Amino acid sequence: MTAYEEFQRATLFFDAKDYAGAARILAPIVAEHGENRSAVELLGRAYFHSAQLGRAEETFRRLVELDPSNGWAYEALARTLERRSRPDEARVFRKLATAMGVEPASKVDVSLTAADLA
Repeated sequence: MTAYEEFQRATLFFDAKDYAGAARILAPIVAEHGENRSAVELLGRAYFHSAQLGRAEETFRRLVELDPSNGWAYEALARTLERRSRPDEARVFRKLATAMGVEPASKVDVSLTAADLA
């Protein structure tokens, strides 16, 4: 299978709420194609929803580095840090997301993608 076909398969797993399964498929894709923001975002979301919060944090930080103008990425990172009981760190990213026009996670679920907010 091509990387694109694997990404599509991971999307099906994610949509079926098999987040851990989606993450297993996506991790090698992101390892090989780490510049692909869509793959990095979906991997971060899969980690977040499967409660792999350390990996989610690392992945969302990578997404912020890849796309510093993506307010959704800052919000997702803030929400992940909050779930890891690190509200002071989260506050910084939440403020950046808010400055970019993204509503707080209490109103916006991290299952939404950046494209859904545009």
